[in-house]
Amino acid sequence: MNKKQKFFGDRSIIAMLALLSAFPPLSIDLYLPALPRVMEMLHASQRLVNLSLSLFLIFFALGILVWGPISEKYGRKPILLIGLALYVLGSAGCALSFNVTQLIVSRVFQAFGGGAAGAVATAMVKDMYTGRKRETMLAVVMAMVVVAPVVAPVIGAIILEYMSWNAIFWVLTGVGALSFFLSLLLQETLEVRYSGSLVHSLGRLAVVMKNPGFSILLGIFSLAPLPMMAFIAASAFIYIQGFGMTEEMYSYYFGFNALGAMVGPLLYIRLSRWISPGNIIASCFGLMTICGIVINVAGSNCPKLFALTMAAATVAMSLMRPPTANLLLSQQEGDTGSAASLINFMGMFMGSVGMFLISLETEGMISSLGLMQIVIGAVCGSLWLIFRGRSFICQPA
Repeated sequence: MNKKQKFFGDRSIIAMLALLSAFPPLSIDLYLPALPRVMEMLHASQRLVNLSLSLFLIFFALGILVWGPISEKYGRKPILLIGLALYVLGSAGCALSFNVTQLIVSRVFQAFGGGAAGAVATAMVKDMYTGRKRETMLAVVMAMVVVAPVVAPVIGAIILEYMSWNAIFWVLTGVGALSFFLSLLLQETLEVRYSGSLVHSLGRLAVVMKNPGFSILLGIFSLAPLPMMAFIAASAFIYIQGFGMTEEMYSYYFGFNALGAMVGPLLYIRLSRWISPGNIIASCFGLMTICGIVINVAGSNCPKLFALTMAAATVAMSLMRPPTANLLLSQQEGDTGSAASLINFMGMFMGSVGMFLISLETEGMISSLGLMQIVIGAVCGSLWLIFRGRSFICQPA
């Protein structure tokens, strides 16, 4: 670990990185149980309310894309603090919203500021760790991040039982403020800053994308979160309106699915001792395809079957995240901030595409989710098998 961290030990820096990486699931999943109520209170359509989810992802992804390269020039800490300040202001704006338009605009500011946390957290992992240690740290941070979607819907449902939906965004305002003050204690992890202009620092994104090993793998791996984010957007409507559950019962079903995301990275740490990362990735795409077939054929018949199959697909998706992230970071020696930005941007952007696609299908959401998993699992799995052994793919040390 970087020895310049005076106020954080090995475990506490992991917790801090996990908190910064948890902004997307916290900002989305805490809000999920309130979606039907927001529709009612703000007199908005399901499509408009879902827009507050998909636009959050899009602008969070854009924030990542912008903040990462800029952090190469000005340092990780200053960019992180600026982004967190915007996130706090945007969260407060959401809490004070009196119509769906104000809510959507505030979510855009919240998302763009939060993107700094996503970009900087991933870059800091590469700044501080190398080799197998980096891969392990990525897995541990990702496992800790999943605590957020496990507890967030439950907390959201509890808040809704006693308070209005606005209180959810006051909680997020507090989380952002806490992260801001903790970030003041961080020591800068970037040792050598980019000396070019601001415009040139943003142009490093194009330099990274010219690397065929990075760009091809990025195209394959960034599609994996698409069906999972579509499920997140549709889950409240599937469980509450489709299966007739209460908000509290929905939160438990959603939390069960999120447990699968927690299991995946921890399971990878153990499996990677005996199975190569490449074979783990291929197997995960295969499992995703199988789960998609089951969901498409029988997912609508029983909420328990649907939940179990979605949990298995979630394990597959989260199990491949540590090796794919480490593999992508290993393709690029320099420009860590730009590489981390592109990795997170594409994952978030494709996730927003999944949310948009599922919002177009108000009927038959479950079969649509199954079809997404079949297509992504089969296509991406095949592409991975084709390119994994090519000479321009750099293998991690």
